[in-house]
Amino acid sequence: MKPHSPFREVGWFLVWLAALSAPTCAFIVHLGSQPPMMSRMLMWCPGTAALLACLTCRRDPRTLGWHWPAGRFMALAYFLPWLYAVPVYALTWWMLPGAFDWQLYASPLAEQYHVASHPDAFAALFGIPTTMTLLVISTFAWALGEEIGWRGFLVPRLYPRLGLAGTSVASGLLWAVWHYPSLLGADYNAGTPPVYAVGCFTALVVALSFMMTWLRMASGSIWPCVMLHAAHNTLIQAILDSMTAEHGTAAYVTTEFGAGTALAAWVIVTALLARTRANRTPLLQGRSVR
Repeated sequence: MKPHSPFREVGWFLVWLAALSAPTCAFIVHLGSQPPMMSRMLMWCPGTAALLACLTCRRDPRTLGWHWPAGRFMALAYFLPWLYAVPVYALTWWMLPGAFDWQLYASPLAEQYHVASHPDAFAALFGIPTTMTLLVISTFAWALGEEIGWRGFLVPRLYPRLGLAGTSVASGLLWAVWHYPSLLGADYNAGTPPVYAVGCFTALVVALSFMMTWLRMASGSIWPCVMLHAAHNTLIQAILDSMTAEHGTAAYVTTEFGAGTALAAWVIVTALLARTRANRTPLLQGRSVR
């Protein structure tokens, strides 16, 4: 039996990824928007490509990191977005007059649930906790579609040759470029100039790629990566963006397309790598794909 070739497997993954993503992205650009169902279809292109690559290369899909990890990895993955996102938004709200608009979040929620009295308390005590639990859980299904491809399949095959930094940069850039059609041709953006949005978004995604590569190789599982992805999307898109005024300069600092979020994510990456070096935390170095 021929030994498995990681580069051949990665090649087939890229072929299937392009074949699945291209028509989906083309339709999104044609619409000029990314409806929820199209977003979910796109998010499952990497996962489907990974499964097809396993089939093409006769690889067991169980090598994608399905086992449940130690609880500390799941807890870290859930709270990482809080560490890099919340301080950026809080500082922006404090420094830019009018950037914080609680009613953008609280009023629609109170109206939806027909809460006439104490709508602010309802939004704070019911809306945020349920969103960061139940919506995170439901977002797992869509985040899983991406993570099967990026971290389940791609990262462990690049890591033995490229190491942590090379794998994080390579997979992160691919992950970012894969989003560009939606960012530039549809409405997956914050309305800032395209060059600025692309630059900030790419910097953020590569930083997230470092976090997720570390989580994948330290835990041997894709589930912390799914957790981080789901918690990130929910916290930023469903809560923090909903409390931030769309006018003014806040979008240049916050959102997934602002410089502040990207910079804060890189601060977390620097701290994570420093702690890893200090503790000499061992990574699995691709054990799950053998």
